[in-house]
Amino acid sequence: MTVPKAEPEAHDRRSLHERIAADLRDDIMTGELPPGANLPSTVQLRSRFDASNATIQKALQLLKDERLVVGRAGAAVTVREHRQRTIRPAGSLTPAAADQSYPWLTEAAKHGMDARITLLDVRETVPPADIRHALALPDDGVAVLRSQLVLIDGEPAELVNSYYPLDIADGTPLKDHRRIKGGTSTLLGQLGHAPHHCVDRVSARVPTQEQFEVLRLPGSLPVLCTLRVVHAADGRPIEATSMVKAGHLYELLYEFTPE
Repeated sequence: MTVPKAEPEAHDRRSLHERIAADLRDDIMTGELPPGANLPSTVQLRSRFDASNATIQKALQLLKDERLVVGRAGAAVTVREHRQRTIRPAGSLTPAAADQSYPWLTEAAKHGMDARITLLDVRETVPPADIRHALALPDDGVAVLRSQLVLIDGEPAELVNSYYPLDIADGTPLKDHRRIKGGTSTLLGQLGHAPHHCVDRVSARVPTQEQFEVLRLPGSLPVLCTLRVVHAADGRPIEATSMVKAGHLYELLYEFTPE
């Protein structure tokens, strides 16, 4: 009888300063090191991780580049007040009056955040395969793309690419290169395609070159990707959106009520 070989032990191949940064990042994300708290001193970190001063400083620099902590050489390093933001996806579907701002922008202002949207592009294009599938388009099917960049406190927060079927978008503000007051959910309702049902698929991925550059990412950390498909009351998909944000800076909050 052949005895199966034991699986090789998993080994963390990251450099020591990357592993140290990962452990400190987890302390920050879980709240063990809350916003405004000082990180342990260099002496304490050297003892905890059995690492040199230079290695500790390299780890701290990673966290500074990721905008999780602030500090300078010879001074305490502190967790940023807004080290991680919570996004409530359901809020983006809330309709607003045509003369009002997006509801989530108003909500962000209530929490002291300066949230803004920059419209990057509006054009007809053949969407990626997952978007074509979501909108039930053929392989060469064309949709209207509205690409936007969300900025919070002046920093790029999320790249949003929304696609709409041509027969819905033609002759409407969806094809205009300008922002839509009240958001697309409000406009779709006015066009007779009120959003009724929404499905989100969330995954963590390695960022593409475009995502890396647009979001000004600090390194090889994953991005948080959401593919949202919005359906009308008759079940037809009327919007498919790819939303990409830095995975180490944002979390999604979904609330459910048991039936």
